Parts: sequence; C-alpha cells; structure tokens
Amino acid sequence: MSFRNKVKSHAAVVLTSEGFQSARRTVRETRRRLSRTPHVVQYFHDVSDPYCHLSVQLLGQLRDKYDVRIEPHLMSRPASDILPAPEQYRHNALLDSVRWAKRLGLNAPGNISPEGPAFDLAERLLAAELNGADFVKAASQISQMLWSAKDIPDGPQADPIQARADGDRALQAAGHYLGGTVSYGGECYWGPDRLAYLETRLETLGLGQANPFIVPAVSEPTLDAAGQELEFFFSFRSPYSYLAFDRVRDLTSRSNAKLILRPVLPMLMRGLPVPSAKSSYILKDCAREARRLGIPFGRISDPLGAGVERGYALLDHAEAQGRLAEYCSAFMTAVWSKGMDASTDAGLAYIVTAAGLDWNAAREQIESSHWRDRVEANQARLQQIGLWGVPSFHLAGQSVWGQDRLWVLADLLRGKA
Repeated sequence: MSFRNKVKSHAAVVLTSEGFQSARRTVRETRRRLSRTPHVVQYFHDVSDPYCHLSVQLLGQLRDKYDVRIEPHLMSRPASDILPAPEQYRHNALLDSVRWAKRLGLNAPGNISPEGPAFDLAERLLAAELNGADFVKAASQISQMLWSAKDIPDGPQADPIQARADGDRALQAAGHYLGGTVSYGGECYWGPDRLAYLETRLETLGLGQANPFIVPAVSEPTLDAAGQELEFFFSFRSPYSYLAFDRVRDLTSRSNAKLILRPVLPMLMRGLPVPSAKSSYILKDCAREARRLGIPFGRISDPLGAGVERGYALLDHAEAQGRLAEYCSAFMTAVWSKGMDASTDAGLAYIVTAAGLDWNAAREQIESSHWRDRVEANQARLQQIGLWGVPSFHLAGQSVWGQDRLWVLADLLRGKA
C-alpha cells in the first residue's frame, strides 16, 4: 500500500470511530449550552419528494415526543449529480414510500407527477408557513391533499425562491443533499430507518424517552421460500454492498431461496457522478450502521480502479471453484474493515486465501478481461429492472434498493407483496 493510501486508511479509522463521533457530539453540546440556545432539529422539505410526505407525518410524532424545536426549510429538487438517474430514482422512491407507509400506518403517496400547478401552489403555501405557528401540521395537511390529488385550499402564500435558496444553503451546511432529511447537532438522519439514531441521541440528552421508537426495529423471522430466486446487484467499491452481503447470504440460506450474485462496476467507473457531500455522508452513515449491525468497518483501502478490476478478474475462477460468494465476501471484508490494498499482489493474495482459494492458481487469471462481459451484462440487467445503484435486488418481480431494505425482501419471500 502506498504512503498516501496508508494515511487515508488511518484517517478513515479515526473518522468512522465511535470515539470521534462522541467527541464531536460533546463539542457541539458544550457550544449549545454556552450559547444558551434551544435544542433545534432542522428539517428539509422538498414538495416533490414522496419521502418528504412520510417525513412530515413522522416529524409530528418527533415534536410531540421530545423537547425540541423544529426548524423547517424548503429546498430545491436535487441536482443531476446527486440523482444521475432521476426517473428511476423517483419510481423507486414512490414504491418504497408506499411500502413504508403500509408498514408504519401512514398516509401513502399516490402515483402522481411531481410537478404542475398543484406542486407550485403547495410550495407557495408552505413558504408562507415557514415562520408560522405549526409548520409541521400545515405541511402534513398540505402534503396529504397534494399526494392524494385533492384540491388544496387557498391561503397565505409567499414566493418560495428565496426560501429554497436559504434551505439549500442550510442543507449543504448540515452535510446532506436530499429532502426528508433531519439534522441535529452536526449529524444528518435521512429516511425512516435512521430516525432511531436521532431518538437515541435525544434520549441521552434527557429530552424524552426513545423506547418505544417511532419507527420500530424489524425482525427477520425464519421462513421457507424454496424455489424463489433473489438477484443481488453489488459492487466491490460500495460500502453499503459490504454491509448487505453476508446478511443477504444468511437470509437466502435460512429461507432456502436461490441467491444469484450480479457484480457491477462502481458508479464512478460507469461515468456516474458521486459528489463529495454524498461520499462523506455515506461513510458516516455506513459507520453507524456497521456499529448497529455488529459488522467490522473503518480500516478502508478504496479499491476504485485497479483494485476493482483485479478483483473482478477472479470472479470466474472463484465461481469455478464453487467459492464465488466466499470470495466476494472476503474481498469486501478486506477492503472495508482490514485495510487490504487489492491493487497489490499481497493484498489480493490475502483475499484469495481468506476465501479458501489457492493464490498460485488464482494469480494466473488476474490479467483476464472476460469479467467485463459478465459485469456489462449485469449492468444491463440492473437497468432493465429499473435501478441504477447498489446494493439492489430483484425478487418476485419487484425491484428493491438499499442494504436497509432486507425487511422488504423477507416480506417478498413470505409472499407479502
């Protein structure tokens, strides 16, 4: 490993550690006390985002449960570098939001176009409510009518242009890039899955009782799904793929379902942008998810480029030895938790050996380019099922995106669409 990569790996260990997180929280809380400011939870709302339709409903519960002040912001729709496949993202977001609404007993968004006079009116009404007595209640009511395609009653309006600009700056300062995000004390929480982290933090500060959580944890019961096939799209460079990999293997093993592994190139190697704000949040989010799941994480050696290519060159060899899943698991474990540099022979030899394979036999395949056809076919299949990023899944005719959606896969394996 080069000196530069060693420095980056050690820096990642510090940045993803629980100790560093605790220190940052202590500094933030000390500053808040010294300035005698209240506990403020920022919320960022995009009227066109179905996740925000869920968020405002959950936000009311958060406000009622904890001694915090909600500071709302309007925001613009994400830029193209944030959502490189906007149509696919919106389709998935709508489907995912409906699943969440059903699980949590919330009002679900309808399948309507996120543009037009109704959305413009909703945004102007909400701009006028930003400094009102109860933005959360107003936003929840307006959103319910909007996403149910009902006429929205007229009321006080304001030009949302400046409000969006202010919200965009606040979101950037908070360190995120999507609507439906809440931020507190220097940390962002996006989506229903992450609300428990915020609740735990607020309880620690004595602001309310987290248990029971607003969004309860999901159990994964034993089930029998023999005959079902689960397609799993992943990338060696995706930390979320790493967090999902062994858990998905365990789910299919316990349920007797067939697991079909479909590695694809990382987004950057496919020419898709990954802005720095997105990369930074993903690293922090993966660190806290890894701690929750009990998965080692943080000693990182980014395999982008040569590491991924050398790793993928051995896919066929590992499969021929009946060790494909073990090899993929060993590779991601090595680069995301052990700091192994897959671009070197020493690093790749460690991975191959950890997977139960013979390094002398495997090294002869490193220069092979046959893996490209396999990966390109998987990428075409990923596009065919309407998704773009990883980890993604296709099961029982439905597409699912995200390492935190294994509960959806379990539902589908049980036959609960």
